[in-house]
Amino acid sequence: MTSRSTGPCEISWFAALCDDDYEQLGVVDPTLQSSWEHCRQIVQQAENSGFDNILLPSGYALGIDTVAFAGGMAACTSRIRLLVAIRCGETWTPQSARQMATLDHMLGGRLTINIISSEMPGETLDGPSRYRRTTEVMEVLRHLLDGRRVDTTGDFVSVSVEPPRITTATRRCPPLYFGGLSEEARDVAARHADVYLMWPDTLDNVATLIDDMTDRASQYGRSLRFGYRAHVVVRETEAEARHAAQHIVAALDDAEGVAIRARSLDSQSTGVRRQAELRESAADDGFVEDNLWTGIGRGRSGCGAAIVGDPRQVAAKIASYQELGIEAFIFSGYPHLDECKRFGTMVLPLIDHGPLEVVA
Repeated sequence: MTSRSTGPCEISWFAALCDDDYEQLGVVDPTLQSSWEHCRQIVQQAENSGFDNILLPSGYALGIDTVAFAGGMAACTSRIRLLVAIRCGETWTPQSARQMATLDHMLGGRLTINIISSEMPGETLDGPSRYRRTTEVMEVLRHLLDGRRVDTTGDFVSVSVEPPRITTATRRCPPLYFGGLSEEARDVAARHADVYLMWPDTLDNVATLIDDMTDRASQYGRSLRFGYRAHVVVRETEAEARHAAQHIVAALDDAEGVAIRARSLDSQSTGVRRQAELRESAADDGFVEDNLWTGIGRGRSGCGAAIVGDPRQVAAKIASYQELGIEAFIFSGYPHLDECKRFGTMVLPLIDHGPLEVVA
């Protein structure tokens, strides 16, 4: 493994805008479904707990709109950054630039952007085409948010337009967070992302992926920062944490788990397949290595593993990823509001953290 020096890392939480909140996976609780009131509580708790950033995910059929929600939260927060997810192809890219500039203006420079490459509902688009669209969107978005005119003719984005009059607080494009495991996704990240996000994996595989992406970015004369998205289950003791983890999936049968995973628009992606492989390679108790539990992936698509343990074990696991080069973490837990409070009280004080600064 490549060892890298560690410093402060960015610690983010997750706002469940896409109806992904449960006490037990597969058991729908109307009070935990996404709404302005419930998701606002999560964001405000994350700010009060001292988190540096919070991911606002984006769906279509599930949950509430991300950009509209972020605009509302601008007036309800004062310190925490918002990591706003936007799906390529969902809106005209110059309009996305205008929305993002407006949000950053409202937030006083606290905006970060999570670029999502996926099919739109009802759309069938092969991987190479989808990532060509992602490339075109990211290029035009960055140009416009950097205050530069765009004249381009692409397969998906063809525009001749001046940048929006309203600018971001820095007059630069906010940091672009992006993830994906396919060859096309890795190339997009190497060329255009500021922060490359990865889902849970073993320490060896995380190190290998960081080395690969570092080499790819260097071929374009660029460097990347690295982020890690995982669930977390923390309790006073390891035994209590393991018991709590099992409670999350105790009501879930295999058929319901398959149905939940199939609802995601990216349920067949390379990254999702890797999460399934990780789960299949785990021991009978679901742990694939110390404190990394894959059982949570039985009932959700995408990020499919959790760091499970007592506060010092969880903090130590985070430190082990930092040593590999991870500088930004996005955590979540079930229910999100309750686990946010626990993590903020029990783990955050053990971690040297702060907002990730990305210099273009």
